[in-house]
Amino acid sequence: MRAPTPIEHLSDNGSPYTAKETRDFAAALNLIPCFTPVRSPESNGMSEAFVKTFKRDYVRINTLPDAQTALRQIAGWIDDYNEIHPHSALRMRSPREFIRAQAQ
Repeated sequence: MRAPTPIEHLSDNGSPYTAKETRDFAAALNLIPCFTPVRSPESNGMSEAFVKTFKRDYVRINTLPDAQTALRQIAGWIDDYNEIHPHSALRMRSPREFIRAQAQ
């Protein structure tokens, strides 16, 4: 089962995530591996916070009978997270709202 469109998959540089087998598996699912900078605890923290929020606000509240159902929904969830979902660190704006406000 592949995601219908490519999806970036962010992780740290731990050996389980950078292993060839993991990268090959991600490619088979249509995931694009992206890694946080080496020796960057701030980036790791952001990555972990995203995963926690994503699981809490999207994955756990949806009925997901199988992986194919989850893969069909991921792109929409990520779009919602970036365009609509309020973030307390961004003064209750979405990331895209925050970026647009910074560009003005």
